[in-house]
Parts: sequence; structure tokens; C-alpha cells
Amino acid sequence: MRPMLSLLAVPVALAALSYAAPSHAAEGDDRFALRLGAMQIDSDNTIRGNTNIAGQDVGFSEDFGLGGKEWEPRVDGMFRISNRQRLLFNYFKYDKDRRETLDQGVSFGDTNVPAGSFIKGELKYQVASLVYDYSVVDTDKFDLGLQLGAEYAKVSTKAYADVGDLYQGEFLDEKADGVAPVVGARLSFTPSEKWMITFQGQYLKTKWGNFDDYDGDLSRANAIVDYRFTKNFGVFAGYDWFKLDVDQTGSDGTIGLKQEFKGPVAGVSFVF
Repeated sequence: MRPMLSLLAVPVALAALSYAAPSHAAEGDDRFALRLGAMQIDSDNTIRGNTNIAGQDVGFSEDFGLGGKEWEPRVDGMFRISNRQRLLFNYFKYDKDRRETLDQGVSFGDTNVPAGSFIKGELKYQVASLVYDYSVVDTDKFDLGLQLGAEYAKVSTKAYADVGDLYQGEFLDEKADGVAPVVGARLSFTPSEKWMITFQGQYLKTKWGNFDDYDGDLSRANAIVDYRFTKNFGVFAGYDWFKLDVDQTGSDGTIGLKQEFKGPVAGVSFVF
């Protein structure tokens, strides 16, 4: 975790410097905001690879599903340093299990696979980021911010099979995590005192950070509409999209994974 802490120190140091300057949040601006909600996730997944067998190049690309949509937690927050400066935090998690069971037994040769045999898989995906956001354009109705910070991502997969005498046990247990600098941009519109519309996009390359021998990128974009019932409480709704696209190269070839997570988001917001 030390690389992550050192990267997170960049926006924190910028925040500390801003306090040393005579710049303060405008009177009446929100100092702190927290959104607590969930995302109804639909995923598209592709696994690909290539290797060389007996002098012949062999490649494959296969789409696979993880079952139906489901709600997963989503959190983001804002701390305003000054009228133009903010620290933004967000966290997203996806945890999915899938089990395929054989309803009827299957026999081939001397091998029997009994009914009830199954293969079970689990995928866990987490992303958290902390970025420094500076408003290059700041008006009463419109705000354009540029972002620089750090993003942490973790993906882990496990698979277990019980197919009678053929195989029993865990046959997959892989995980990868790392942290890298992330760049982004934000557009905010405030048509009235109670409404705010925000568009945001962020991007990182794994080679910027410490993702071992994984090569690829992580992209994110979202649109959020906030409505304020009172000065300190409101609700929000919108749409979020993530894409992870990485390859790992080894002595036997290359294996790649592309995953997209997308869906509507909704929740409550607290502002102080």
C-alpha cells in the first residue's frame, strides 16, 4: 500500500498549499458533500488469449456472462478547499457469484459425471479514487474542472468444480491490484438552487502505476442529477460506466480480459 499512499499524497499536498494561500471557499458554498447510493450493474465480459502450439499461432476470444443485474454499493464525496479547488473521492464495488449445475448425469467412455456436479465461480472488482479538482471555469451556472489524483483497482477471481471422479477442488484463484495516477475532467451545471447536473470522466493506464505485468487501461464516465430538498439533504440519480481492458503476457503467450460495468445509480446526498 505504500505506492498508493505516496500517490495520494500529491493531491493532499496541493490541498495543504492552497490553505497557505489567501483563497477561501465563497460564502454560502458547500464545504462537504457525501453521496451514499447503489448502482444496478449490468456487465459485459470478454476473455481473450493467444499462444503458440507446435509452431502454430493459436488465438481465441470468448464472451461470457455473469448472470442478471444486481445492485451494488457506490459512494462518492467532495471536500471544497476553496472556490475553485476540491478533493473528490469515490468508491465502487462489484461482487458476483455464479454456479452452473448439471441436472442429468453424463457418461463418456469409462468416465461418469453424476447429476448435481457443478462449477462455481466468483468475481470481485473494486475501484477507489482520490483526485484534486481545479475549476478552470467557474461561474454561477457552469463549472469546468480538471482532475489529477490516484486510483486503486483490485480484481480477484476464484473457481471451484465438483464433477464426480473427473475433478474436485479449486482450479482458479487469481487476483491483481495496484494503484496509478488518474486524470479526469468534470462539467457541472446549476440551473437553480435545488438542481445540479454533473458529468465526469476519468482515465488511467496501468503502466503509469504498479500493476505488475498487466498492460491496459481503466476508464470511467458518469452523469449525475442532484435534487436538494433542504440545505443539507437531497437525492440523486444518474448513470455510471466503467471499463477495464488489460492483457498479461507470459512465457506461454498472452491472456486478456475486458469487462464493462454499466447501469443506473441512485441514492441520497448529505451536504454541509
